[in-house]
Amino acid sequence: MRIVGGANRGLKLAEVGAGDAGAHLRPTSDRVREAIFNLLGGGRFGDPVEGARVLDLFAGTGALALEALSRGAAEAVLVEQGRVGQKLIRENLRLMRREGQARLLAVDATRLPPHAGEAFSLAFLDPPYGRGMGQLALGAALAGGWLTPGAVVVWEEAEPQMPLPGTALLDRRSYGGTWITLLGVEP
Repeated sequence: MRIVGGANRGLKLAEVGAGDAGAHLRPTSDRVREAIFNLLGGGRFGDPVEGARVLDLFAGTGALALEALSRGAAEAVLVEQGRVGQKLIRENLRLMRREGQARLLAVDATRLPPHAGEAFSLAFLDPPYGRGMGQLALGAALAGGWLTPGAVVVWEEAEPQMPLPGTALLDRRSYGGTWITLLGVEP
């Protein structure tokens, strides 16, 4: 698994080891990550990456937020409850030398507390497939003030996802067994 674009292009990231199978992490493949960022960078949605404040829910290894940082995002908060994922995120931030631009939040993404700081303009949502956790996490982010009006949400699942109240469908694409649903947060 590598960073596929931007300033850190080609950097190999730390991944789940053979002894960590119980962590149930499913990192977004390089191919799907590249497709996501090509879609975001195509101009249809402005430039949601450059200078963005990024929220990565169910961050896993942190690959999506790290890819955004490599491509010009200003900062990122990576939400990961699992200890293996937290360790990988810390290691990957160190490898990329981005510790000053990112923060790990070790909480359950489905139970986000109210957010008091500046809201995020780009969010990645990569929950365990088929368990309804994406709806809960996005609902918590919306209710807690984590996302700006106009924010772009990139939701990765095994099935196409429907917009939640307060969001609108921007695009939907299938890449093999992965569906990417892009939502916009309504004003």
